[in-house]
Amino acid sequence: MIRAFVRTAHRSWKRTLRYLIIGTVIFLILFVLAYAHFFGPVQKQALAEQFIVTPGSTTEQVISQLKTEGYVRSSWALRIALLEKAQGKSVRAGGYSISKSMDTWTVAKTLVGPPQLVFVTFPPAIRKEQMGEILAGALNWSPGEKEQWNTTATEPDPNFIEGVYYPDTYLIPSDQTPAQVAARMRGRFTDVFAPYAKEAQQKGVKWTDVLTLASIVDREAGKNDKALVAGILLNRLDTGMRLQADATLQYIKGAQGNWWPQPTSADKYLESAFNTYQHSGLPPHPIDNPSLESIAAVLNPDDTNCLFYLHDDSHDIHCSLTYAGQKSNVNKYLK
Repeated sequence: MIRAFVRTAHRSWKRTLRYLIIGTVIFLILFVLAYAHFFGPVQKQALAEQFIVTPGSTTEQVISQLKTEGYVRSSWALRIALLEKAQGKSVRAGGYSISKSMDTWTVAKTLVGPPQLVFVTFPPAIRKEQMGEILAGALNWSPGEKEQWNTTATEPDPNFIEGVYYPDTYLIPSDQTPAQVAARMRGRFTDVFAPYAKEAQQKGVKWTDVLTLASIVDREAGKNDKALVAGILLNRLDTGMRLQADATLQYIKGAQGNWWPQPTSADKYLESAFNTYQHSGLPPHPIDNPSLESIAAVLNPDDTNCLFYLHDDSHDIHCSLTYAGQKSNVNKYLK
């Protein structure tokens, strides 16, 4: 009786073990198939491609774009992978080298790492040293590389010291040298400035003079009065009057931490070729990298008799033909 029970229990245990092994094998097969379906690469072999994450994109938008463009098999699988790989980091705007032969985990790891291409945006009317600070932060430049940008990399020609580094948004390889970035920005300037250079030639105006005056207009004018300020400054040049532009005093005094300090009356006596209170005509080169709007304003200024101007607290411009009129405007709008 006992022997029969033992034999029956032994057979039952062997049957259970066999079912357990079979079930485990089936589970593993299904798990591998499911993993491959959701987390595996979309293709066995594929070339690396540049995937761009545009500024302002959310993680969900990036996930959706990757799924739509066929880089991953499953959106929710990528969410899981990003959550595990991110460790507090987010997907940065920029360009990433990914392939459809990568599994989802590798794609996620690439996206939370540093981008190979970095978006860098420069506002208009800033000087090259300010651009250097922006580039150094975006591209992790060393102090030596930053100094290269400020000196040798941006001074291959006296005409290229300032003003020809077009303010725009660039997608820059993270390993580019200061000289390479400078060449890229000068190339962009050459492209966008070409029609204005042609217009300047037709009007008998040196393109360097257009650029220099535009750099002053960009610092002196308000948002909607660039053509008027350009017309007034051109009137001063035509009549032999000094430009007397405060922006040039700011350029002289500018230093790291405050590149455009508020000028004082004493600054009008600073010894510098850029002091337009002391020297007639244009300064030696642009004081910043101007916008196309200011360049267009210099080439197509407002027709005005004014020689003086000021901006009130609301940034509205008031101009006058005489210095007496300027003093009246000062008393009326600035006191």
